[in-house]
Amino acid sequence: MNYSEALEYIHGTYKFGVKLGLENIRKLLELLGNPHKKLKFVHVAGTNGKGSTVAYISNVLIESGYKVGIYTSPYIERFTERICINDEEISREDLARLTEITKEKVTEMVIQGYNHPTEFEIVTAIAFQYYCEQNCDIVVLEVGLGGRYDSTNVIDTPLVSVITSISFDHMKILGNDLPHIAYEKAGIIKENGNVVLYSQSKEVEKVIEDAAAQTNSRLFRAEFDSIKLKSFGIDGQVFDYSTFADLETKLLGRHQLKNAAVAITACQVLREKIKNITDDAIRKGIAKTKWKGRMELLCKKPVFIIDGAHNKDGAKVMIDTLNEYFPQKRKIFIMGVLKDKEYSEMVRIVAQVAYKFYTVTPLSERGLPSGELADIIKAYCNNVVICDKIVEGIDNAINEAGENDIICAFGSLYYIGEVRQYFEIFLKGVMNFD
Repeated sequence: MNYSEALEYIHGTYKFGVKLGLENIRKLLELLGNPHKKLKFVHVAGTNGKGSTVAYISNVLIESGYKVGIYTSPYIERFTERICINDEEISREDLARLTEITKEKVTEMVIQGYNHPTEFEIVTAIAFQYYCEQNCDIVVLEVGLGGRYDSTNVIDTPLVSVITSISFDHMKILGNDLPHIAYEKAGIIKENGNVVLYSQSKEVEKVIEDAAAQTNSRLFRAEFDSIKLKSFGIDGQVFDYSTFADLETKLLGRHQLKNAAVAITACQVLREKIKNITDDAIRKGIAKTKWKGRMELLCKKPVFIIDGAHNKDGAKVMIDTLNEYFPQKRKIFIMGVLKDKEYSEMVRIVAQVAYKFYTVTPLSERGLPSGELADIIKAYCNNVVICDKIVEGIDNAINEAGENDIICAFGSLYYIGEVRQYFEIFLKGVMNFD
């Protein structure tokens, strides 16, 4: 099996849908020798901020001298981004080899009468095998969907469980109110564990507190009151947190200071379990962290930002950040969304500050046609252009933008990657990233 065949097999299992539950993944991992049993984990759940928090924690651990497995989803440009060790993506050869091994075990379990594993279950099994055979010291593991019945929750008690900001997303699966959604996220809290929580609404915190008490787990909160923003600009931010003065982060927006605070708190808890996490390692890890597609500046002339905001709360945070960084500039948006997201609410929030919209269709079976999205936008903003292709939206927006305008592409991580690739291929001379 080569890389292309591996991807074809993995993506071909998309038809098996989303089946929350742990029986399938347990059986698959058992047939593979239970690689996850030989690993130590930091487990991260939440609605918004999971990826950034994973990135912060991972970089601190790398700076502390550890070999760190990093498991995230979705990918931005390459499938191999999802399975990393330190700063290295899994090789195409290793992915193909482990996919072939996993496929054989999938066939075996189906013959035994088990349901066919889903795409996410198969990828999770591949990742666990890779981290095990590469002798990772720690794996920072991002939940795919929810928590309680997510494939990643097959692990035993992690070194620490982290729960980031919780808001409305995947309501058909997780529930229609925040306590129900929080209950599913709290499912990653295991017996006698440690939990670090992003401070949020009382109704959400009550659910997490109850779950921690029921599992005899210690609960730690990031102290957001001790965050002090000292300076910010399009190249990054400087802030104080707790006993740390003049921390630096390349990630933009006040919300990223909160995510950093959660990550720092998690790393301080980890000190009880593992060595070498010094204050200097924390400082360096936070400073070196980059995270694709989250308020990421692609170029400065014109200012072109991509953001993965794909729900109401994400859109609000994005707008607050743009208003703070670019208060006097006209804002041009390229928007593409998936059908199963709360895009009407996102439009309502973004339209309040938008000068113009260009609508595009994400390259996904779940992508909402750009024309349908434009119809929703027209109820709030008449200045909207329907684009047949994503590159058309990019070109039109760049040609439209003046010196005092900014462009922001947002709505789904499923098309942000194509925007980023366009810059890499055609606009390399103006890119703001390596």
